[in-house]
Amino acid sequence: SAVPGVEEEKCSRSDLSLALEDCMAALDLFLQNEFEECAVHLFYRTKDSMYHALTYATILEMQAMMTFELPTHTGCRNQPVKEAQAICQTVRHRRKSTFSKNFTEDVCDSEMMFLTSEELHAEVCYAECLLQRAALTFLQDENLISFMRGGIKVRNSYQTYKELHTVLNSSAYSQGHNHGHFEGGVKLGVGAFNLMISMLPTRTLKLLEFVGFSGNKDFGLQQLQEGSKEGTLRSFLCNMLLLCYHTFMSFILGSTGEGDVEDAEKLLQPYLQKYPKGSIFLFFAGRIEEIKGNLDAAIARYQECCEAQQQWKEFHHMCYWELMWCFTYKRHFKMAYFYADLLSKENSWSKATYVYMKAAYLSMLTADDCLTFGETACTLFRQVPGLKQKIAGKSLPTEKFAIRKSRRYLVENPIPLAAPPLEMMYIWNGYTVIGKHKDLTEGMLKTLDEAQKKLDSCPRTDLSIDDQCLLSLLKGLCLKHLGHQEEAEHYFTLVLCNETQIKYDHYLVPNALLEHGLLCIEQGRRDEAIKLLEAAKQNYKNYSMESRTHFRIQAALHKARGRRENGT
Repeated sequence: SAVPGVEEEKCSRSDLSLALEDCMAALDLFLQNEFEECAVHLFYRTKDSMYHALTYATILEMQAMMTFELPTHTGCRNQPVKEAQAICQTVRHRRKSTFSKNFTEDVCDSEMMFLTSEELHAEVCYAECLLQRAALTFLQDENLISFMRGGIKVRNSYQTYKELHTVLNSSAYSQGHNHGHFEGGVKLGVGAFNLMISMLPTRTLKLLEFVGFSGNKDFGLQQLQEGSKEGTLRSFLCNMLLLCYHTFMSFILGSTGEGDVEDAEKLLQPYLQKYPKGSIFLFFAGRIEEIKGNLDAAIARYQECCEAQQQWKEFHHMCYWELMWCFTYKRHFKMAYFYADLLSKENSWSKATYVYMKAAYLSMLTADDCLTFGETACTLFRQVPGLKQKIAGKSLPTEKFAIRKSRRYLVENPIPLAAPPLEMMYIWNGYTVIGKHKDLTEGMLKTLDEAQKKLDSCPRTDLSIDDQCLLSLLKGLCLKHLGHQEEAEHYFTLVLCNETQIKYDHYLVPNALLEHGLLCIEQGRRDEAIKLLEAAKQNYKNYSMESRTHFRIQAALHKARGRRENGT
């Protein structure tokens, strides 16, 4: 067996080097919006080159992930990943002995140390295939437990990355011509696993650590950061993961919805300079402006993104989704309806969610305004339960939430929802966006006050407490962002006081405890914050969007305990 990195030095232009160069050229086409040309460029060698097969599969997976097309694409697009795996498993690229033995550190460390350069690249490519399939599973139901249910496949991927990281740092490892690409692949996997596992709730994390998994957020971010700077095939993927983390994962699943916008801008800038019309980078430029609360700048970026290319029309849907929210934050409900309507007609991710949002926006308009749309909120709400779909036997969490909320419209004389678009806005952590601008927050508070007057003017029903608690939670959030902390705390406490009278919207109580806890952290009342957050975590289960709430509670607890340990 050869020492790693030595074999490729026998020829300055090995097949591996040529394949990597060709895949880099294909990736360049992709980033220039030449999506079809990129796919054709890669496809003709997917049967005989592991890097062509992997890059082709990666691009298809990325398109599925970034366009909400998971139901239709996941099944058919798993095939290229499986084919890439198969190439890695052939005798030519991957020793059978590596697969025939259990993945234990003692065996694999010794085995890995005597793999040729090409075989090492096959190891990292194989692990990457498994990682992609696991990531798609997580995106479908937002539950990292599902990510781990890949069982031995995910464990093999994790263990392989761990062992390859050991190889990289071994004195016996000899760097060859393609070392940068190999190192980038290892940093991508090690970084991604550490980052994803670190976000899990403590109880789950302890269970995973028992079976061999571990995750360190700072180490994961460091690995991805280093991988993004190398100028290799994986640099773009490391960059994309970091951008997604800072602008989506930490925003939606973090305690306060605060990603590191400054880091995201630094990551994006060089790509935006090199690819000024690259739709992916224009999209993230819009997302960064949106998170900063610069809604007009965000809208302009999303519209520019849609105009930049017409080959990958599905990517427009990502922009439509964000445009819908930008206009929601501005309380331009007619424009928000327009984009929800486009999504309901053109995108298959969740028809139930899109139709629910259409109904939600119409419910905020006058009866005369609704006439111009040719639809009524009640009719649309009644359609939502019939649009339920399942992916791998599971419904999307957002879809389940929309269906539960719509059920009150199935009776003959339904009791209207209090402020449905503003409620869904909370589910997607939108109050963090408007909270950065006083005028947006005051405007939203005004809309909530109008909803309160409407609720007060209606006869009391068995759903009145549910609606009142929702408005209390949302008003508390607005008041917190406006600096009225005592009033905000009053409204969060009101939800808890009415806990036993809530009929259906039980998710409001743990979320009110979460928001109250975050307010206490801001005020330096750390012990009280931890008590509230632990109550939210331990005392409630089987409520709407539970997984998402638990992610946020975990992040908040980490923040509270970190500040207490630091004495700040």
